[in-house]
Amino acid sequence: MNQNTIRNFCIIAHIDHGKSTLADRLLEATGTVLPQDMKEQFLDRMELERERGITIKGKAVTMAYHGEDGQEYQLNLIDTPGHVDFSYEVSRALAACEGALLVVDASQGIEAQTIANAFLAVEHNLVLIPVVNKVDLPQAEPERVASELQQIFGFSAEEIIFTSAKAGTGVHQVLQAVTERMPSPGGGLDVPLRALVFDSIYNTYKGIVAYVRVFEGSISRDDRILIMSSVKSTESMEIGIFSPNLTPADSLIAGQVGYIATGLKDVRECGVGDTLTTFDRPAETPLPGYVPLKPMVFAGLYPADGEEYQSLRTALEKLQLNDAALTYEFENSPALGFGFRCGFLGLLHMDIVQERLEREYFLNIVITAPSVAYRVLMKDETIMEVDAPSKLPSPADVLEIQEPWLAMTIVTPERHVGSVMELMSARRARFKRMEYIHGAAGDDGNGSLGGARVLTEYTMPLSEMLAEFYNQLKSRTQGYASLDYSFEGYHSAPLVKLDILLNMEPVDALSMIIHKDKAYQYGRALVERLKSAIPRQLFEVPIQAAVGNRVIARETVRALRKDVLAKCYGGDVTRKRKLLERQKEGKKRLKKVGRVDIPQEAFMALLKVE
Repeated sequence: MNQNTIRNFCIIAHIDHGKSTLADRLLEATGTVLPQDMKEQFLDRMELERERGITIKGKAVTMAYHGEDGQEYQLNLIDTPGHVDFSYEVSRALAACEGALLVVDASQGIEAQTIANAFLAVEHNLVLIPVVNKVDLPQAEPERVASELQQIFGFSAEEIIFTSAKAGTGVHQVLQAVTERMPSPGGGLDVPLRALVFDSIYNTYKGIVAYVRVFEGSISRDDRILIMSSVKSTESMEIGIFSPNLTPADSLIAGQVGYIATGLKDVRECGVGDTLTTFDRPAETPLPGYVPLKPMVFAGLYPADGEEYQSLRTALEKLQLNDAALTYEFENSPALGFGFRCGFLGLLHMDIVQERLEREYFLNIVITAPSVAYRVLMKDETIMEVDAPSKLPSPADVLEIQEPWLAMTIVTPERHVGSVMELMSARRARFKRMEYIHGAAGDDGNGSLGGARVLTEYTMPLSEMLAEFYNQLKSRTQGYASLDYSFEGYHSAPLVKLDILLNMEPVDALSMIIHKDKAYQYGRALVERLKSAIPRQLFEVPIQAAVGNRVIARETVRALRKDVLAKCYGGDVTRKRKLLERQKEGKKRLKKVGRVDIPQEAFMALLKVE
């Protein structure tokens, strides 16, 4: 294999702009997948991805392409997710490539995530090829979208390629542009091996299968490998490329993308970002790897059946191997038993992890309401990281509580700007700037075509995003707004702990840290929702919201009443009174020792409160 004929590239775009469909056409055009084997979203193998129509995991595939110059090229494509929650997948893919296709929908134009991904690619010094997709749609405006690309990113008109991934038009121009505009990978062949692990999976028979980009040197089938972070050596059971399934090969050289089956069974011995080298001729220093992302959202995961705790732990270990952004640590809740405190990149990431645990590992789990990590400055000048309300120290010891804020970019049609500003104001957001993205003159009334669109930037507390923010943004803009965000920093705020008491007992899994001004209305709305979510018991269950020792809201779940007089057909009234008194005493005793079962709907009620 000649290094000059290798091209490594990825596809980046906003969600639902046609990345996976374009990848399908590239696979067909290069003959990588036979027509009888082809299906939509071919690279999205996960059942969850196909159901939701989104890419969750980046996929690598090697394609052979005969260029117009008569040369045969090896094209290594990594298809990346488009949702902001999975931007970590995108950043890892960019580190393994020299170029990227920036795909934009001809009917929707540039969205917030398009801008974020493009600047992320520029930071990695990638060559960008702009592609305007879906030009065959009746409402498409390719010229307007092309002018937006020129205005925002500075592309020239000649650089932009117009395609329809669904119809297959423009695909060969894309392949030709990849071979002509993108550079071949560097890296010496006679130096020690350095291969970066950008993803990995666990195979029952092959152990950890590391997906690697070889930056320097080469590796052959029988070479013994060394994981530089854990200094663990092992035999390479198999090496190969993705075409698109795992296909064994004799060797991998600098510039290639492939896989190495390590045979390791302990998932902690080889993780994403590790550097692999050969045992006989090791490299001196590892590759830079990846900057570990800090989780933004935290929630407790507990098995519905306490006996499945060990199964949940094993499942999280294997899932973390495939999803490097997931973090977890042991947690014990008086209400829910043994479980784990997990960190996620966002609400969609949390939802996907829960679905994968239930589908792939057949677990029945309960997940608590999400919260964020606060920074607490103590009076003794120490700093605490608090990712759960139960960990918040006594107010007497606290000097200041700081909450995380996000830098947010929202792109919306001009006529919805007022609705967006009203929503942001209600969420304690701070306005930064506004910029008009000018398109064609006029507006045809559908919100997405014609007229100007507006890019607005805000900073907003992360906690305000957890309760139905994204749904409200979409509903207020008729679905046309797009959102991107990144961590901005910590800011001080008057925050209090809102406790939820069931049957006079605090339930830490339902507690939350909230802004002081919103505590009453939030507590009032929450107890009302919990009243409908918690099933009736044989005894009366009071639901209370409290700040400190002060109860600010209360609702009562009425008791189920068994008709103890059903067996009395007339007779002395004292007999009936005796049965009713006995029932009353029993309910009083049951209320003291009774345990309220908390369904999953009760935890999700916290998300629905506005």
